[in-house]
Amino acid sequence: MSKPKETLNPFEIARTQIDRAGKKLNLDAGMLEILKNPRRELTVHFPVKMDDGTVKVFTGYRVQYNDAVGPFKGGIRYHWNVSLDEVRALSCWMTWKCAVMGIPYGGAKGGVICNPKEMSKDELEHMTRRYASEISIIIGPEKDIPAPDVYTDGQTMAWIMDTISMAKGFAVPGVVTGKPLAIGGSLGRDEATSRGLMYAVREAAKKMKLTLKGATVAVQGFGNVGMHFARLMHDEQGSKIVAVTDSKGGIFSEKGVDPKEVLAFKEKTGSVVGFPGTKPVSNEEVLELEVDILAPCALEGVLTSENAPRVKAKIIGEGANGPTTPEADDIFHKRGIVLMPDILANGGGVTVSYFEWVQNLSEFFWTKSEVDQKLEGVMVGAFNRVWDMREAKKVDTRQAAYMVAINRVVEAYKWRGIFP
Repeated sequence: MSKPKETLNPFEIARTQIDRAGKKLNLDAGMLEILKNPRRELTVHFPVKMDDGTVKVFTGYRVQYNDAVGPFKGGIRYHWNVSLDEVRALSCWMTWKCAVMGIPYGGAKGGVICNPKEMSKDELEHMTRRYASEISIIIGPEKDIPAPDVYTDGQTMAWIMDTISMAKGFAVPGVVTGKPLAIGGSLGRDEATSRGLMYAVREAAKKMKLTLKGATVAVQGFGNVGMHFARLMHDEQGSKIVAVTDSKGGIFSEKGVDPKEVLAFKEKTGSVVGFPGTKPVSNEEVLELEVDILAPCALEGVLTSENAPRVKAKIIGEGANGPTTPEADDIFHKRGIVLMPDILANGGGVTVSYFEWVQNLSEFFWTKSEVDQKLEGVMVGAFNRVWDMREAKKVDTRQAAYMVAINRVVEAYKWRGIFP
């Protein structure tokens, strides 16, 4: 039997989370309505000439959720499952992520329905440039600043930056973040989400009197975020990485593995599966291992009311967006498992995106150690605000993070008022 409560679409989950926090904050109905709806939604249908000479029409979205505290900010994803409700939900979560981190951005998100795995580099470039041109009416350094997301990267951002620059007649590096260093990218951006996650887990461990040196860690999703997180926990905290998985399966070793060796193996074979000296473990089993720290860094909705009672980790750090359902949140809270929610735990990426934007606007660049130091300051500050709210209101960490974020946006509305 399926559980209809847990098959809510992502935007309904996002709105449920706002309702939960709003009730705790005693928000009035009018303010709640503002917070539960995007400010602006753009849907575009545009033709692209493919390599074989045929013309294909693609559908893309850009949802600008809220800009009470500053310009819109959020990634662009290329995926066959992109939908308007998914983009709405992601733009909503970006709003709260920026607010909880204390950076002066609102939330946005974009996406194009396509299968990038089946497209050539030329086709991807033509599609990206045309999509950028279609949404150019609402993006810009002072309006809305896109970034990479699923199946987009620094090259995608470079094409968008060039497209907007060509239309303007001069270089506009600040229109996107996550760019290559050669055109105004920031040092430290590639590992920023993982480094932020490490800082969040470290601060939670301090509160729980858990020593990270020798602590066991399982990572679901050995992509960019999961790989860098495993490496940083291993190299900088002295933790033991006992399990990692990717889309093809996973590996487990009681003695622990060196993430750099696993990465080298994956680059050679295409997967972590079969890494010497390890036992196989599935993406489902990795969530239920007896470990100190669990980091879901792959897909949304993997921790549910069905498997939450069997999770044995003391700390869960959400490297992915939305990996835990509201029902699972309640179970973890009752069981005393400390969950670092996505809007706090993976806020390092957008924070260093903000640093990149600041560097672009000032045309002055920082060293890697300066970026890491500033990121640590932002992450620790955000963690402390959330933890204080959790203790004061006796709620779980996700609700505390939402309450901190929503408070900040509501405060902005109080000062700005409702136009006209």
